[in-house]
Amino acid sequence: MANRPGEVIPAPDSDLCLAFANTRYWRGSATPTEELQTPEDVLRWAASAQRLPPAMLKRLAPGAAVFDAAIGVRETIHRCFAATASGRAPDAADLAGLNAGLAQAPPRQRVVPGGWDVGAPAPSVATLLAPVLWSAADLLVGTQLARVRLCENPDCGWLFLDGSKSGNRRWCSMSACGNRAKAHRHYQRQKAS
Repeated sequence: MANRPGEVIPAPDSDLCLAFANTRYWRGSATPTEELQTPEDVLRWAASAQRLPPAMLKRLAPGAAVFDAAIGVRETIHRCFAATASGRAPDAADLAGLNAGLAQAPPRQRVVPGGWDVGAPAPSVATLLAPVLWSAADLLVGTQLARVRLCENPDCGWLFLDGSKSGNRRWCSMSACGNRAKAHRHYQRQKAS
């Protein structure tokens, strides 16, 4: 008997996990900016990432446990990639946390047009964040890991994939942190002369 087709989750972008980690930014400042303040915010983020079928999202009931677990996954992912961007290996406890999430996520059973068939998984935070977890695992073991960067603005904390030809991008964006750094250096030179 043939397997019944399940729900199809589009293949995650390699930096989907970084986008999720960046839902908290200005991490180095006294008051970081938090996009995910409620369980509903987590569901909205998942819907906007367009990596889960709408029917699957409807089955996921937001609650405090889902919210706390999602924030835990986000912080684990951020610590893993902040470490690699700084030339260190991720902490063993963070890798264990990521692996625990992956073990609970629905398995990618087979490739189908448009993404991964995951069967009919039970609603859970691991189901909700499966594309994020897969993205993190794929990025950690893939060839793009060496291109993961942490913005050099100590107040920022934004993670990004350096897609520049030279591979030496330093800022999350030139229009934000890059211009601030250049303006600060210019001010310091003017002050010194």
